[in-house]
Amino acid sequence: MEVRNISSARELQLQHEVYRQKEEKPDFGALYEKEIQKTGLQFSKHAAMRMSERKVEMTPELAGSLKTAVEKARDKGAKDVVVIGSSSAFIVNVTNNTVVTTMNAQEMKNNIFTNIDSAVLL
Repeated sequence: MEVRNISSARELQLQHEVYRQKEEKPDFGALYEKEIQKTGLQFSKHAAMRMSERKVEMTPELAGSLKTAVEKARDKGAKDVVVIGSSSAFIVNVTNNTVVTTMNAQEMKNNIFTNIDSAVLL
């Protein structure tokens, strides 16, 4: 009977672990990758790291706006563009469809954008 109680306790523990795993929210990395894929853009490791460090949040609205801005820049023949929003900016290599870096509003105030040929305001 003691073995059965231990087995039942173990079964209860396993059921609890399975339940907790189902209830846990997806990790940030998975959510981030999902939103990034919606843009159709690649994010360099540097850009992904800067987004995390600078707490630049990629929302579905921002992802859509960024994608549209890069498409407009491409249509105009841009090669390297800065896309400036109200709370963030993204430097994008249009040719490679890659976000090179990003910054938040505070960092945009005292910065100079170099090595770009175009700018798009969101």
